[in-house]
Amino acid sequence: MQTDPIHLRPSHPADLPSILAVQRLCYPPSMNEDAATWQQRLDTAGEFAWVAEKHGEICAYLATYPSRLGKVTPLGGVFELAGSADCLYFHDLAVSPSAAGCGLGAALVGHALQAARQRGLAHAALVCVQAAFSFWQRQGFVDHDKLSPAGATALATYPGPARYMSRPAG
Repeated sequence: MQTDPIHLRPSHPADLPSILAVQRLCYPPSMNEDAATWQQRLDTAGEFAWVAEKHGEICAYLATYPSRLGKVTPLGGVFELAGSADCLYFHDLAVSPSAAGCGLGAALVGHALQAARQRGLAHAALVCVQAAFSFWQRQGFVDHDKLSPAGATALATYPGPARYMSRPAG
């Protein structure tokens, strides 16, 4: 049995239409973030964003950035790089339904965790939405309940239930 080749690579500005298309397939309209927000993220933290391709087509993406443990980016919020970052914040991971079950999500997470370790970031964190809790648990993430009032307010911008999760980067 032949498997489809998968290629992980850094995202580029030209990938934006494909990223937005995957986002539309994976999230309800209320959770879709617009092109201007995505462009800001790629401009600010492009080295921390990756895509997965099968047969040359983008079918998954992961957008992260260096942050502080406990800081939550609100839905639709801009990426603000932390000067004294201790955490790689996973803002958005999406895998097209046509590529579900191929291991792309786990591959992108592993790739990002490796980048976090290379940059000396001790933690990884995210907001878990939809039915993704068991996926994130399999990746080693656990509930992180110690949020500041600002973090709790940002978490509340996500349609529920949403939960903040973290894990060591190593």
